[in-house]
Amino acid sequence: MASGVRNLRRLPGTPPEWLVHDGPSRCPYLPSQIARLPLRLPTRRLRPAEFAQRLVAGDRRQGLFLYRPACPSCQACQAIRMDVYRFAPNKTQRRILRRGDALFTTDIGQPECTAERVALYNRHKLERGLVSSDGLIDSDAYEQFLVETCADTFELRYQHGTRLIGVAITDRAMDALSAVYCFYDPTYARFSLGAYSILKQIELCRAWGLRYLYLGLYVGGSRPMAYKAGYLPHERLIDGVWHRFEGA
Repeated sequence: MASGVRNLRRLPGTPPEWLVHDGPSRCPYLPSQIARLPLRLPTRRLRPAEFAQRLVAGDRRQGLFLYRPACPSCQACQAIRMDVYRFAPNKTQRRILRRGDALFTTDIGQPECTAERVALYNRHKLERGLVSSDGLIDSDAYEQFLVETCADTFELRYQHGTRLIGVAITDRAMDALSAVYCFYDPTYARFSLGAYSILKQIELCRAWGLRYLYLGLYVGGSRPMAYKAGYLPHERLIDGVWHRFEGA
């Protein structure tokens, strides 16, 4: 372990961070592109104001790590956020929220790693064609990805009766929520649980007096990421400046 620590690079900041990985890889969003996603490990848990600063700068969180695209020849990835007080749901979004509220209950709690959650996560990945059978995760990988954190993190649990049908992992900053990951039972795909989850997080922002909901990365040319442009108005981080988009 001591040898590994010596190979890390300490970055300045409040708190400082360790740069633990910085190398090229195949882009997870645009397979023809080479990605560079440096992973940084804060030296301690981030306070709400510190995490808010990192979100403004375009950071995403994965487990204990932060990352921000720094790709050599592509700038398709743009951090995207919504000012929840300006957001106006369209007819389809209003219907999704109304129907979901009539059918499902939502609870909030600390992220947990259970056999039920791991199985639901893998079903979501496999049955929606997001991963092959040899790419399924175990409880250790689930915990590292969705339970371990360097921020204030909670999970939204969506239930139909007593059945857990979806989980959304969300981070909280001083002035915002950041949607990390959502997975759900593919049997309920017709209820648009991914969209429902975003709408419920918008409600939480307003209830808690938080201005923004961060939706991760918008990637031009990536079909799975295209849905994010449908939440209007929204802002995208382009060349270090947040730009507002009123239309898709």
